[in-house]
Amino acid sequence: MLYISFQIIFSASQLGVFDLLRESGELLSSVTVAEHLNTSLIGMQTLLRACVGLKVLKVEWKDGKDLYGNTEFADLFLAKSSPKSQYYSMKFCSEFTYSSLQHLPEIELISKYPNCTVKLCDLPEIVEKSKKYKSYFNKRIILFTGDCFKDPIPEADLYILSKVMYNWSDEKCIQLLTKLFMACKPGGGVLVVEPTVDEEISGSLPANLYCILMLLYSEGKTRKASEHHTLFNTAGFKDIQFKKGNVFDVILARK
Repeated sequence: MLYISFQIIFSASQLGVFDLLRESGELLSSVTVAEHLNTSLIGMQTLLRACVGLKVLKVEWKDGKDLYGNTEFADLFLAKSSPKSQYYSMKFCSEFTYSSLQHLPEIELISKYPNCTVKLCDLPEIVEKSKKYKSYFNKRIILFTGDCFKDPIPEADLYILSKVMYNWSDEKCIQLLTKLFMACKPGGGVLVVEPTVDEEISGSLPANLYCILMLLYSEGKTRKASEHHTLFNTAGFKDIQFKKGNVFDVILARK
């Protein structure tokens, strides 16, 4: 998390976000910032929201528009034009100190529940990697190879999507949830574990950090609880419960 936070602040500094806001002397919308810095609007909105969560930018809402400005800290230390700018120190850390952290290892966590059978379903290459840890499995944990978008979904009482939906577009999520709804037993459901975005941008730091990663590596995004409700309702689920966590939140939808 520290590495991601550092890279977000450095990226904003390198793009000139803090300099633009410092020189403007007024709050600017995400549209204006994106146009001045010649970036995509979605990417800039995501970056600005993450910076708000990291408390290096401030945001105000006026007439339905998000307006951003520097904090005193950003004006003093993050704008390249400031006499006390730390930009080149950050550049050194990005290129040398953190270079060995660019490829983070994959970590698989397996939970064992004493009274149920668990099928771990994933693509063939992932299942093959998981076989290395087969000695940690018991007889109730079964590796299952398949593509959730193309192959039939096995019947179950509960489907767990852990850090899955934020990898995909709304259309793909609806496609997956609809397949799960059709395969799900009556009274069963889907349990989703992933970060969600609060209505207040400043309260969504973990979700905004993950949104940056999704922007870089997938077609997905982190979503608000209301957006998750819409996806589940479209797929057919009606009983939807939401529980907020520290980093990852939980959504349970029943058939």
